[in-house]
Amino acid sequence: MVSRLTTTLSFSTYLFILFSFSSSSTTILPSNSDKVSLALYYESLCPYSANFIVNYLDKLFEDDELLSIVDLYLSPWGNAKIRGNDTFVLPVEACAIHAWPKLEDHFPFVYCVERLVYERKYPEWESCFEELGLDPKTISECYTGGYGDELELEYAAETNALQPPHKYVPWVVVDGQPLYEDYEDFITYICKAYKGTATPEACSKPSGYSIESRRRSRLHQHGCISIPNISSLIALLLARYLCCQVSSTQLSACLKLLPPFLD
Repeated sequence: MVSRLTTTLSFSTYLFILFSFSSSSTTILPSNSDKVSLALYYESLCPYSANFIVNYLDKLFEDDELLSIVDLYLSPWGNAKIRGNDTFVLPVEACAIHAWPKLEDHFPFVYCVERLVYERKYPEWESCFEELGLDPKTISECYTGGYGDELELEYAAETNALQPPHKYVPWVVVDGQPLYEDYEDFITYICKAYKGTATPEACSKPSGYSIESRRRSRLHQHGCISIPNISSLIALLLARYLCCQVSSTQLSACLKLLPPFLD
């Protein structure tokens, strides 16, 4: 009886989060006076998202001056996928952002996981703990205890509440304005939006995103567009939450019983 009540309350929490965000026309992001807000909405198994994080977004962290004028916000909706080959990727990035709120603490882990996705080695994501010298306990407790699912649903509802609505991921927003297909040139938009006096040197340099790059970008798909609807996501998260209530020795077997969610 207590177990059923707990499950019902937890699922009610999911629904409350969902409709709270869906009823809002804007997304509340961290702000810091002169800093430019940069928000990234992405899926961790989307190759376009991985490519952006590994080959573009990481440039911010190579320039301390540029990074100092940016408020970077990551919204990892879609971290939990069940593939046809039974590969199960848990909401580890959402858990990492929650466990280590500071950007300098969670981004190295996010980058490590996305690098493995980019290299098509994502089943090895747990190696990032050892590589970065991190204790996996906090993250493990987050996703096996069901809290990771709450975080993921919150990110999903937040993404669905974006105005204008997102069309694909990665979806990059600078100071509230989506960049659409120009998201790879996000640094140029950051520099244009910056109103402070200490302009980074990088803003005085020509953009590395050439006209030819823009032309090629417009000829190809911009990102992952097969994004799950909310009702399907709720059903999957509830099923996975119930699985997580069983003992750790039965968890793997339970998860394999769930149907494919995205191919």
